[in-house]
Parts: sequence; structure tokens; C-alpha cells
Amino acid sequence: MTKWVYRFGNGAAEGRADMKNLLGGKGAGLAEMSNLGLPVPPGFTITTEACAYFYSHDRSYPAELRTEVADGLAALEHSLGARFGDVSNPLLVSVRSGARVSMPGMMDTVLNLGLNDRAVIGLARKSGDERFAYDSYRRFIQMYAQVVLGIDHHHFEELLESYKSDAGAMLDTDLSAEDWKTVVSGFNDIVVREKGRPFPQNPEEQLWGAIGAVFGSWMNPRAITYRRLHNIPEDWGTAVNVQAMVFGNIGADCATGVAFTRDPSTGANELYGEYLVNAQGEDVVAGIRTPQHLTIAGKQANHSALPAMEEVMPEMLGELYKVRRKLEDHYRDMQDIEFTVQRGELWMLQTRTGKRTAQAALKIAVSLVEEGVIDRDEAVRRIDPTSLDQLLHPMLDPMAKIAVLARGLPASPGAAAGKVVFSADEAESLAARGEAAILVRIETSPEDIHGMHAAKGILTSRGGMTSHAAVVARGMGRPCVAGAGDLRIDYETIDGSTGEVMLGEVPTIQPEQSGDFTILMGWADALRRLKVRANAETPIDAETARRLGAEGIGLSRTEHMFFEADRIGAMRRVIMAEDEAGRRAGLAELLPIQRRDFVEIFRIMKGLPVTIRLLDPPLHEFLPKTEAEFVEMARFTGKDVAAIRHRATALYEINPMLGHRGCRLGITYPEIYEMQATAIFEAAVAVMKEADAAVDPEIMVPLIATKREFDILKTLIDRVGREIMDREGVTVPYLVGTMIELPRAALLAGEIAEAAEFFSFGTNDLTQTVFGLSRDDAARFIGAYQRLGIFEQDPFVTLDVSGVGELVRIAAERGRTIRPGLKLGICGEHGGDPASIAFCHSVGLDYVSCSPYRVPIARLAAAQAALSGEAGSGTA
Repeated sequence: MTKWVYRFGNGAAEGRADMKNLLGGKGAGLAEMSNLGLPVPPGFTITTEACAYFYSHDRSYPAELRTEVADGLAALEHSLGARFGDVSNPLLVSVRSGARVSMPGMMDTVLNLGLNDRAVIGLARKSGDERFAYDSYRRFIQMYAQVVLGIDHHHFEELLESYKSDAGAMLDTDLSAEDWKTVVSGFNDIVVREKGRPFPQNPEEQLWGAIGAVFGSWMNPRAITYRRLHNIPEDWGTAVNVQAMVFGNIGADCATGVAFTRDPSTGANELYGEYLVNAQGEDVVAGIRTPQHLTIAGKQANHSALPAMEEVMPEMLGELYKVRRKLEDHYRDMQDIEFTVQRGELWMLQTRTGKRTAQAALKIAVSLVEEGVIDRDEAVRRIDPTSLDQLLHPMLDPMAKIAVLARGLPASPGAAAGKVVFSADEAESLAARGEAAILVRIETSPEDIHGMHAAKGILTSRGGMTSHAAVVARGMGRPCVAGAGDLRIDYETIDGSTGEVMLGEVPTIQPEQSGDFTILMGWADALRRLKVRANAETPIDAETARRLGAEGIGLSRTEHMFFEADRIGAMRRVIMAEDEAGRRAGLAELLPIQRRDFVEIFRIMKGLPVTIRLLDPPLHEFLPKTEAEFVEMARFTGKDVAAIRHRATALYEINPMLGHRGCRLGITYPEIYEMQATAIFEAAVAVMKEADAAVDPEIMVPLIATKREFDILKTLIDRVGREIMDREGVTVPYLVGTMIELPRAALLAGEIAEAAEFFSFGTNDLTQTVFGLSRDDAARFIGAYQRLGIFEQDPFVTLDVSGVGELVRIAAERGRTIRPGLKLGICGEHGGDPASIAFCHSVGLDYVSCSPYRVPIARLAAAQAALSGEAGSGTA
């Protein structure tokens, strides 16, 4: 029989850390801390399987669940000597979500559950503190009303702020017990006004309302958005954790806080976190009050005047250090922990693997290897390849003049500039128009997730370095400054590494990759089998690729060279020519320019392979689009505008993606490919004559559908190469291959491999032709397809393994059956996607090629693919 509820606490638990899929991250952490003997308030976890049942059975529960929950409550009552709903000694619980991966703030929580108009009197008597009891009750009413009853939180906040203003109170802690009684009465009136019925007084009704709300929050808009942004499957579901309350808001000997066992921004091996005296946990993570630092060092580093926990509660901080050491030793990784101090006693409420920046992830991984905690393979496994993109973000130029408007807490590193917006929707709207935005909020809430993702940076006037804004920003790689105060400006720069807010856009520089990055990437390179090349056709792209570790160029798109201002005119003359002689005249102008391009690239790559794709796009792409361009082309070519328009009309194609492009241009206008081959071989010879420098050109014919097409064009290329090498007395090592981007070419790969010396899979076009999708138009509906589960991922981002991938597998197998040494690579956008790279490794490709700035990502992903054990055997 399925077990739906697992208990924990009092030094034992029914669950374990490795049951995260069933108990969720929070539940598994509570169970493991209990098993370790750490002080954990007792409770129980309702499994993620119950969530799956809830959604597959019209939001109803398994028949056995109510009995198992009742048994769990009875065990809690027995353990604590309190009773649920009891007037004299009420049991109060928290009800929290807990998915298998951290989703900070995206789902719902209810604290202080079990209070009602009678139980609050019992809590006051038991605690001896009437103010604390009614403070807890008002918190419960507001939280329950928002989470379970669906009443907007602003109703309660407006009443509270108005009351504080009338009472002359600055902080919540300034209010007395009588004040809180008045606020509670006002909160109850809001519930009656908004829902037409009183606030529920039955604790069991409260509990099941909260359980349903937590399960229901798995499908709220912010959780859906977060899962989409982080590729979290919808069917995972969330667990529900019901746990006895401990209180950080009874008085001055109580506190609540959040800590990381190492700095999540830098990775430094030091306790990092914040706390608040006389508060509950939501006050810290929601940024409702700007919290205080745990250590004196943290306080001084952030120029805070508020006392650190080390000063106020040194014994409790000492206990926290012991917990830190025990958890890190056990989990062998940095932990994110939540704690409460109740009347001088430390209680642990959470441990989970802490979210961190890429810089911190590298520092922590390398440090743990140096400390002998993990090995190099494990360090490589732990880094999310896509997070390395953060390390390539610009940083402020230290030599630039700046005007600092304000300072806050350096919550998430990086630099960003943009227009100030004050709502998440506005940030998303601005980003959709291609404009940079800085999202400015008093404090962020989970509902802001879409705007935080759209913004270039985040600035809050309240909250600390463990607030919602800070945690989410670090996970997204967004610069964030927290607790900076209100700003009224139109344009600003923020520096999340120093906590500074600056007027205007400050010049930025590209960061250097060194230190921990270099060390870990060296470990990754030693593990991977797949080579990593870059897509590049300009000297600056080629130099960037080499700097970031590219082992060659996997795609040099020659058509991009023709769009430059100094050569587009000559290319247009070729197109306007009415015969071969006219075309050759235009091509003669382009030859030295193209040759010079290849010389520069060969020099930069210093003997590494350079795959050069011959002209691919249809000719009409080079023609003018605007009236001014038509006039300019007429002047340049000596033709009248009408003639140019006539030529543009003649070249127009209804579906140019499948039209007169690629090898079809080379077949009908062989002089174009002849010029390009000449430029390649002459450039290679020129470089080889420079102190015997090496070159390794790979000439690629695009859009092949038949072997005959390839045979014709390879014969042309070989002839040109032979003539130039004979003339110059130099032998150029080269290969001629093709781009596999049509299903027919994949299926006939064996036949094509009789002549082709390498295949490069052009998965952008192969995806288009397999699905019958236009990459430029599909964005209009792919989102809907993903929401409906038709596409798990955007097939233009992550390779469709079952369809497109199967064609790649077939082509690889059939090609190498005929030519065992056939070199295989991929040069579509998928070459920089970690999931696609794992597939490429598994089918035995020799290399992947991606944009220069994704080269580090591909290097690390290739190493992780090798560690996964999906052995593929390449040839190079």
C-alpha cells in the first residue's frame, strides 16, 4: 500500500536525504537533519506522489491520506504535550511547500496555523507574552487569507500601515498587545468583507485548507514561469511539510535567520547570512525588514550600523557554527539553512544545497577538491554549464568616472545598465521591445519572477543578502543591489559586486577568465572526448573563440563576409550581371577581399581546423530593401532603379529556405564557388609560406540532397586546389565535405560518404525540414506547444532526439559504414546546448561547434557527457 506521510523529529525520521524525489528537497533535508541528531522541530511530510494524485484526480486526495495526516498530528501532540485546537495549550504548525529542487518563494507557506479566537488566549497564557500571541495571530490571518482564501495582501498591509501611522509607530515591534488585538479585529473584518464569511476557526479546516493551497500553488502562474525558466518538469509536483512551530518573535532572546555555509556570491569559505531579533522567518526572506548580519566581519564589510548576531547572541552563533560544520561535512557541499532561536535555544528549519553564482560555484568546487572533500570528477559534475555564461558578463571599467547615487548590499554580482521600471510587467514589456531595464522595487515578491528574468538588473530599497530578490537573482545570474533606498532617476547602472548604484551608463569591460575557472576547465578538458569548435567568420570572433578555448572553427559562414559595406556593392554587381562574364567581373573584385578574410582567420587559428561553408543563402538576400538602397545600388551599378526592381522581382522566391540557395547556387553559377575555392587555397598557400605556418581548411558544401550535386562541386573544388598548388609549389592539406541539413541527405549518408570526407550536421535547417517549421515564424506558437506538452523543449534550442536526433544517428552510422574515418560534427545552435551536446557525445560525433561565448559551456558539457558513461567513439 502506498505510504503518503513520512514523519521526522526527535532525533529520528522515516525519510532520508536520498528520498528527495518523494519527500521534496525540504522534507528530505528535515528528515536527514533529524537523523543527524540536529535540533529539528518534529513534523511530517506529505509526499510528492500525493500531489500527483491530487492533480490526476480533480484536486482530491487519496482515501488513506486523512488517516495518515491524523496519525501524524497525533504523534506531534504526543511529542510536544500540546493539542491541536486546545484552548490552554494549542499545537501550532507551519505548512510549507517543498519541491525536489529549490523554487524560492514560488509556492505557498502558512505559519502559526492552529490559532483562532480562543487558542490565541491559550498561547498568551502559555508564553506569558500577550503581545507575541496576538502578533502571531495577525500574521496567521494575513498569510492564510492570502494563500488559502485568495484575498489580496494589500488589504491587510494598508490597514496595518495606516494603524502604525496613527499610533506613531515606525516598526511592527513598536506595537503593543492591545494594538495587535485591534489589528486582528480589523483583519477579521477584511475577511468578512471580502469573502462574506468569518475567518475559519476550526484548526482541522485550517490545516486541510493550507494543504490544498500548497498543492494548488504548484500550478500558480509564478511557479509555472519559474519552472519554464529553469526547465523543471511539471509532473514532479511538490511535497507538503507540516511542522511544529518554533517562535522567533517572542522577545529579545528570540530570532530568526537564513545562512549559507559559504558565501553564495563569491564562494569564500565563511559563514554568510542574516538574522532578525524578535521576528519570524518570512520577515527575513521577504525583505520586509532590512536584516542584520550574522558576523562582525559581515557587518563591517557591508557598512552596517546594526549589531551582528556575533555581538547580540554569541552563544547561539557558536551553535550555528557547529551545525554549519556538521552539515557541510555530511552533504559535502555548501548548504542554505534556515533557523530560529526560541528563548535561547537553536532550532533548524531547513537545509538544502544552496543556490550560488557561477563564480561561487567554481570557487566552492575547486576549494572542496583542495580540501579533499570531493574529487575532480565530482567538481566538474557540480557546475551547471549554462551558468558559466555569467562569468562572461561585463564588469565595470575600474578606470571609468562614476557618479554614485546610492549604496546597498551587493546581493548578486555583475554590472547592468538600463531604464528604471517599477513593475515586473513593465520590465517584461521593455525587454520585449529590445530595451534594457533595471527593475526597481521596495522588495521583490515571487509574483515578480517574470520581470526579474526580463530585467538586466534588480534594485530593491528593502531586504538583505538572503532576501527573495537576492536568492532569485543569484540563481538567474542577474546583478542585484538590495536595501539601497528609493531612487528617482531615469537611467542608471548598478554594480551587484559592490552594491553601488550609479547615474548614467558606465563603460564596461570583459572579465578575464583565470583562477578557479581555468583550474576547473582544465579538469573538464582532460575528461572530455568531444572537441569544441566555434562558429566564426570575423577576426574578432575567431580571436574570442581561441581565448575561450575553441579548438578550431566549425562553421565560417562566407555569406556574412559579403554583407560588409566595402563589399556588398561588388556582390550586388554579381547579382545584377546578365551573363557569366558580368558575374566574373564582380567576383574578381570580391576575390582579394575574400582571400584577405581567410588569411586573417588561418593566422589566428594557427593550424587548427577551419570549416568554411561556401555561399548558402539565396541571392535576393543581398538585394536592397528600402527606396534609398535601390537608388544607391542604381548609382553603384550604373543600372536604373527600374532594372534593379525587375531583377529583385525575378529573384523573389515564395519559400526561399527551400529555394535557389546552397549547393544549388554552386551548380547553376559555378563561378561563385570557383572564386571562393580560389580565395581559400590562395589564402592557405600565403599563410603556409609565412615561416612554414600550418593551415587546416575544411571546405563545406551546403544543402546537399544528392551525391551527384556533391560530386560536381567537389570536382570543381579539387580542380581549383590542384591548379593553385601546382602553380605555387605548395601542398595544402584540405578536406571537402558537406553539411547534412536535409532528411534525404541523412538517409543517403552512406552514398554521399563515398565522396565526402566529413559531415557537419546543420541542425538548424535539419530541424526546420524535419518538423516542417520555419524557425523565424515558429516562435509565435512554440510557447503554446510547450505549455500543452506537445514539445517538451523548443526544438530549435534543444535537439529533438527522437526525430532530428534519429536522423543524425542514422547518417553517422551509414556514413562511417562506408568511410570509417569520416569526421563528424555539429554546427547548428544546438552545439552550445548541454543536453544536445550529451546526445552528440552518445552518437560518437567528433566535435560540436557553437558561438564563441558558448565555447566554455560546451567544453564543460562535453566533460559531463563523458562522465555520464554514455560512451561514444569518435575518429578525431
